[in-house]
Amino acid sequence: MNYCKNCGAKLKMNAKFCTNCGNIIQVPIEENEQPKKSRDTIIKSKEPTTNTKNFSKINREISGGNSKLNASKIAKYVTGFFLLIVILAFLDLDMLPIHPAIAFLSFFIVLSSIVISYMFKSREEKKQTLVTGENLLAEWTLTSEQKESYANYLFENEKNNNKFILYSIAAIAIVVFGIFILVIDEGKLFMFLILIGLILFLASFSYGMPFYYKKSNLKGDGKILIGAKYAYINGYFHNWDFPLSGLKKVQKIESPFYGLNFVYYYTDRTLSHNEELFIPVPEDIDLTKLITTLIEMNQK
Repeated sequence: MNYCKNCGAKLKMNAKFCTNCGNIIQVPIEENEQPKKSRDTIIKSKEPTTNTKNFSKINREISGGNSKLNASKIAKYVTGFFLLIVILAFLDLDMLPIHPAIAFLSFFIVLSSIVISYMFKSREEKKQTLVTGENLLAEWTLTSEQKESYANYLFENEKNNNKFILYSIAAIAIVVFGIFILVIDEGKLFMFLILIGLILFLASFSYGMPFYYKKSNLKGDGKILIGAKYAYINGYFHNWDFPLSGLKKVQKIESPFYGLNFVYYYTDRTLSHNEELFIPVPEDIDLTKLITTLIEMNQK
């Protein structure tokens, strides 16, 4: 078993970086042995010193947020709390009576929390394989101008999409509530006020969330990590490796900025959905080779 010389943590076999402190692990190369190029590494057409990256630094910058209370830990705490309620309900203590309905609800919350905890833990582990370089194909950091262009583009897209959804739901609500208001004899004013409240509630989300995401994107770390079936984009992690999911399209774009356009799909209880990503890319990265590698590795 190997140990990190910097922090003493145990290392995985053939590890390139310490997942605890981000220290680079020096792998000795035997004499007359030429290092092999990994098929999981994209070679940039140009390599200016300004774009040379230190993975240990990237690991520390991105993993800094992971050391905080994340969703997986919250789910574990919720599981423990409601599991305690279930256990106390079965013990049937006179000093601490628990209603059967609360125990029944707590049991289902425990099951849901276990599933959620597993899902988020799995996502964190997958993200770490990008951060440490294990499953990394390409990486770069957005400049301030690229980040602003990226945030503004997403803001406009989100705002337009939300407007369409808001107007569609509002139109349906007006028709449905309008029929009730015309048919019922009493409570017309109450129904009308509910309709207004519903529209205002939806409008607050429709117009407020784009501003929230824009602010979040502008405050993002600017790191872009691309893997075969994962992508870390300015603080947000995306993956399309689960069942009934995959990469639908990846192509180079010239507008609104030079970069990549991803389209991946996933399936949940409401059937199949598409997620489209637009990522600014520095001109020194060989996009043709990156796109070819992504397509090849997603055909498996």
